[in-house]
Amino acid sequence: MTVAGSRTADDHRLDGLFRQHHIDLVRLAVLLVHDQPTAEDAVQEVFLRLQARRGQGGHIGREGEELAYLRACVVNGCRSVLRRRAIARRIGDFAATGDGRAVGESAESEVVRSEERRQVLAALAALPARRREVLVLRYYLGLTEAEIAATLGISAGSVKSAAARGLASLATKLGEEQS
Repeated sequence: MTVAGSRTADDHRLDGLFRQHHIDLVRLAVLLVHDQPTAEDAVQEVFLRLQARRGQGGHIGREGEELAYLRACVVNGCRSVLRRRAIARRIGDFAATGDGRAVGESAESEVVRSEERRQVLAALAALPARRREVLVLRYYLGLTEAEIAATLGISAGSVKSAAARGLASLATKLGEEQS
């Protein structure tokens, strides 16, 4: 851990990355885990781990690729959250409110969402994880196929395939014609 006044360039880079990208990373996480508090926790955990690694001589990622690295860390953190939820559900520890919402999801967020958005989010949630991740990264964050491939650690061809199949599934679930 660094002492006040002895901050390194990487410490300043991490601070800058947090300030610049925190909100977008939380939005990404919300689309993957489906609730704001858990998304905020997942993103915060990523930054805490990076800061702890900095104290042990670790680095943030390759110069110029820090954002892709952060996105990959957030996606992996969200995968962990979803795995823990699935395990908890299987053993019966996952509690639900009386109206079927997951614990932690605020009533206010339900009110704010329109019916159309709920349908899209439900259809998105029903997709396999990889397809959902690709679509969120592509259409929500506006990443290119190459950026998505780097973030998820897969080939550009896999990104194209997952996107095409994900869009086809969404169109079917939402009752829309494909163009």
